[in-house]
Amino acid sequence: MAKTFEEQISELENIVSELEKGEAGLDRSLELFEEGIKLTKSCQKILDTAEKKVKVLLAGDNGEMTEEDFGNEQS
Repeated sequence: MAKTFEEQISELENIVSELEKGEAGLDRSLELFEEGIKLTKSCQKILDTAEKKVKVLLAGDNGEMTEEDFGNEQS
């Protein structure tokens, strides 16, 4: 089963913490870095998908509600 976004972020935080300690050898550090890159790409894909789904409801001049993509709202 696929891991949730939150689970992946938690794993990424653990990897960063372990790398910051500086106690892992070169081989282990490279493994952790590689896993971190995979998690980062996976999380970015999840965020990109979520961003595409987000809609903002805006009240039109006639009082009807309209939908616009999240990034297209007007100031």
